[in-house]
Amino acid sequence: MSDVIDRPLSEQEAPAKSRLRIIDCDIHPSLHARSDLNPFLSKRWQEHLATYGDHLRTPYIGTTPYPRSSPLIARRDAWPPTGGPPGSDLAFMRQQHLDPFDVEFGILQVLDMFIFSQQNLEFGAAIQRAINEWQLAQWSDRDPRLKASILVGQDDTQAALTEINRCAKLGRYIQINVSPRANEPLGRRRYWPIYALAEELDLPLGIHVGGYGGHAPAGGGWPSYYAEEHQSNAHSMAATLTSLVIEGVCERFPRLKIVFIEGGFGWIAPTMWRMDQHFERFRSEVPHLKRRPSEYVREHFWFTTQPIDEPDEARHLRSLIEWVGLDRLLFSSDYPHWDFDDPRFAFKTPLTETERAKIFNANARAVYKF
Repeated sequence: MSDVIDRPLSEQEAPAKSRLRIIDCDIHPSLHARSDLNPFLSKRWQEHLATYGDHLRTPYIGTTPYPRSSPLIARRDAWPPTGGPPGSDLAFMRQQHLDPFDVEFGILQVLDMFIFSQQNLEFGAAIQRAINEWQLAQWSDRDPRLKASILVGQDDTQAALTEINRCAKLGRYIQINVSPRANEPLGRRRYWPIYALAEELDLPLGIHVGGYGGHAPAGGGWPSYYAEEHQSNAHSMAATLTSLVIEGVCERFPRLKIVFIEGGFGWIAPTMWRMDQHFERFRSEVPHLKRRPSEYVREHFWFTTQPIDEPDEARHLRSLIEWVGLDRLLFSSDYPHWDFDDPRFAFKTPLTETERAKIFNANARAVYKF
């Protein structure tokens, strides 16, 4: 372990100064090896992981259903010189991302071990606790800029509530994360206790693309290509937004804040238009909704920017931003993945200094109460 990693930030070189400090809402840390979790697992689960591994709700074992076009979905230059996968070396993350871009805060989004999708729910509960403790020990404790999320497997609701309460007592996590690809649509009442607790604790509910709920990722079945599966992430998020709104989650939990992560934002406006149109025609079917669906979206939901949907003409991107609402967008880079958004070039359309300040810092500061 290098001296640089464990020196306090005040003893390191000061990060590069820029006109605008960034709050990055989607940074992916990685395990160097699965054995990194051993300090946070009982002997039983250490042996289980070494002997049986994990068991996901997918048609394949030991890999994702659609192998990525780049190993570990990563940038080629993101592999640390010290070895290990991208995102596993804090010193290198500082050098390549946090310091050059003057990241004031970075929100950790852990994808390792697919805790949302474990078939063995008891093992999944042990892994979610280990991952949550690992985030603090290996990342937040060593660099206070990096903020941890409470990851829970939503399909074991009681275990999720236990873990949320345990983590919330520490006061160091800034949101609760669940998966959009669950066993059932997230608006279903089986998941409502999680939302009730999030509202009670005043913690945003983060929903990051991905997960394996045991169903095909696309409505028409299993896609043929990775490009199709990758595209279907936006479709999953649109379906999740619709479920949460139409099932009445926002009406039932009026103070709940929901952040959609890595789903882009080009699909949001037409989804709202369609929901509003259908609401006018089928209002009697959903008497629990007291307002138009778009009003709930504009009050309860925020969206990270990456991957930015980039039309050829800058004015069209400007229209997308205005339709969604400037105050609804939170900058995210998706570091260290291959479709990483460099904050210097993330928007093709010109933004005023006030608009940049909102998207790159102020909006996230308000949502997460930094």
